[in-house]
Parts: sequence; C-alpha cells; structure tokens
Amino acid sequence: MHITGWTVALAALGAVPAALTQSRGVAVLWLLGVAALAAVDAWLAPRTSSVGVRREAPASVRLSQAATTRLVVANVGRRRVRGAVRDAWQPSAGATGERHAFALAAGESASFRTMLRPTRRGDRAAGPVTVRTFGPLRLAGRQRSLEVPARLRVLPEFASRRHLPSRLQRLREIDGRTAVRLKGAGSEFDSLREYVVGDDVRAVDWRGTARRGEVVVRTYRPERDRRVVIALDCARLSAARVGDAPRLDASIEAALLLAALTTHAGDRVQATAFDRAEQARAAAGGGAGVVAALASALAPVEPSLLEPDWPALVRLVESRVSQRALVVLLTTVDTSAMDSGLIEAVAALQRRHQVLVGSVEDPELGTLLDGRGDVDALYGAGAAARALLEREAVATRLRQLGAEVVLALPDDLAPAVCDRYLALKSAGRL
Repeated sequence: MHITGWTVALAALGAVPAALTQSRGVAVLWLLGVAALAAVDAWLAPRTSSVGVRREAPASVRLSQAATTRLVVANVGRRRVRGAVRDAWQPSAGATGERHAFALAAGESASFRTMLRPTRRGDRAAGPVTVRTFGPLRLAGRQRSLEVPARLRVLPEFASRRHLPSRLQRLREIDGRTAVRLKGAGSEFDSLREYVVGDDVRAVDWRGTARRGEVVVRTYRPERDRRVVIALDCARLSAARVGDAPRLDASIEAALLLAALTTHAGDRVQATAFDRAEQARAAAGGGAGVVAALASALAPVEPSLLEPDWPALVRLVESRVSQRALVVLLTTVDTSAMDSGLIEAVAALQRRHQVLVGSVEDPELGTLLDGRGDVDALYGAGAAARALLEREAVATRLRQLGAEVVLALPDDLAPAVCDRYLALKSAGRL
C-alpha cells in the first residue's frame, strides 16, 4: 500500500477544524477518517498483478554518451488501471525521467523511455521496477516491486581516438603509400626505383643497376602480420587516481588507440588485463571488430588491491605467442618495480620479444616540484624530486634491458605509446 500527496493534504486540512474547536479529539477523529478513506481507496485500487512490465535496454553505450531504455507497461486485467511506474537503475547509470504515469484500459499497453547517461564504465545493472496503482479517490493504492533484469555495459570513452587520424597518416608514410620509403631489419622488399641524391648507398641494387644501365635502389615496406600483445596491469597501483580517473583508465585508453592503429597496420593484436590472474582477455585477430571486442572486454575491469604476479604474466605471454612479438606492458614505473618482479619479467620477455613499457606520470609531482613558497612546499618539492629520480632510475634499468619506456601524463600516454610503436615499426624492430 502507498499513499499519495492528496492524503497528506487532506490530513493537513484537519488542522483547520481542530484550531477552530480547540479540541484534540477533533484532530484525532479527522486523522482516523482520512486513514479510513485511504484504506478503502487502497482496497478498491486494481491489483498490481494486473500490470505486466517488460524492459528493453541497449547492450552497450560509450561513457559520456547517452542511452535510452524502453519500459513497456501492459494492463492484463479486466479493469481500467491508473497508476505510475518507476524504472530504477544504479545511481552511476545516471537515469533521468525514470517515473512515468499511466492510465490503461483493459488490454492496452504503453511504452515509456528512460534516459541514461552513465558516469562510470562497467556493467550497470537495472534495479526493480516499482508499479503503483491508484484507487478511485487517488488517496492511496497498491504497490509492488518487480524484478525485471537488464544490464547496460558502459564501454570506455575512448577519447584518445582523436589522435588516430594523424597516426594513420604517419602509418601510410611508413607503409609506403606515399613517396616516403623506409628501410629496417624487419622490412620487406617492395620495388626498385631510380637513385636520387640523398639515398642510402647501401640500398643500391647492383644487379638491377647492371641490367638497366642506371643506378637503382631498393625500396622497402615494413612487414605486416606482426604480433602485438597488450598487457594491462590492474593490480594495486592501477587504482591510484591521477587527475580525475584511476591510472587504469589511462591504460585502457592507450590499449584501445594502439589496437586501432595496429589493426590498420595489418598486425594482429591481443590484450589481457591481469593482477594475480587474468581478469579479461580480447582474443587475437584482425579487422575492425578487434577494437570493439577489446573495449567490451576491458569495460568491466576494475583495479584490485593485490600485487601483480609478473612471472605468471610471462608464462601467459609465452603460452599464447610462439613467434617474436611486441609486448606492451601498461603498468606503473616506480621504485616498487624493483620488488614486484617487473624488472625480471621485462628481462625474461625481452629475450624473445620486443617489450614496450608505458606508465602514467602524476602531474601533481610537477606541481610539487615547483613549490618554494614555505617550508611545507620545500619539503614537498624535495619529496617530488626524489620520487622522480627513483622513477627515472627504474626506467633507465628497463632501457638497459632493451625495453622501450614511455612515461607520459594521462592524456598523453595513448598517443605517446602509439608514436613509439610507429618508431619501432619504421625501424624494422618488430
């Protein structure tokens, strides 16, 4: 049972005769009368079982975008039903306009829409649908909550996709679709052309020169169908907030942009999110569906308060990749890497693969480093300077092992990782 605002207003109206008569008994009798009317009105209200509900929700939506769900309400009884329905969702789903009034004759149905604008990525579950029916006097009615399961997967925003066109232009230059030709150890022979001033003399094809009677050089294009493995660290340090979001979100943006770029380059990409065990995986493959599959797989991944198991990751990569690959580790580079096993894992992977380590820098360290206003600011600047030196020492150690290291602010990590991938590809190191 529920009461409406009319019941409250009618009960408040009893203050008038109670004030005029100065009698507490009149007030009590008035309230009892209102309660009796509300009870009779609720008893006369149609049963909530005569109202059927069906919920329709989209499968997924990107963070920062809006989605619309549809709620179908049907009168399966024999009486006319007046009432209201509430389409409840988790608070982070950002539901607006979830309350709807209806008046349905027997056999009729109505459709209502609820706007969702999620504030967090991941799976947002629908709450119960609350159905209310009103009595003839609109003082009270019946109420019931129905479980109508629905789920909306909120995909990562992928704001870094704005960097994709410029990287694709660079990729076309590397790939030889423009006049630029690059040669590296991992390049494939493309064609012969006439020598021009500035060409590397090592590219001269002497047999072709002898046949044609003019100096010609070989042109190359980077090899395709390379393997790229992206590993996202979703352990303890990925939960630290850098700016307005956890470190993990910046890593996801970098993984999505890199996957989109490698797909256009003709390489095969697969990704895994891990802490002590694998939390999510996007299977290897090519084509436009890789990025969508990766976004869907990484959407529900959340940081865990565990230390990463780096030896397990090494075994995982070795079991899935049998040939040389680019292994991209999106993690946190700091002094904890010395004890966590990151150094040893990079050394083990670097023996067979090319490793690229990407890490998010904290912009607050730069702010603290500039502080000189008082004693507290000086202590903060000293602590920031020490943290930066220790981080650089770890990065230097990783570079000595042959790994590429990218340290960038959250918004710059994705394009910086892609730039390093393009540099490796143009140099023939993949």
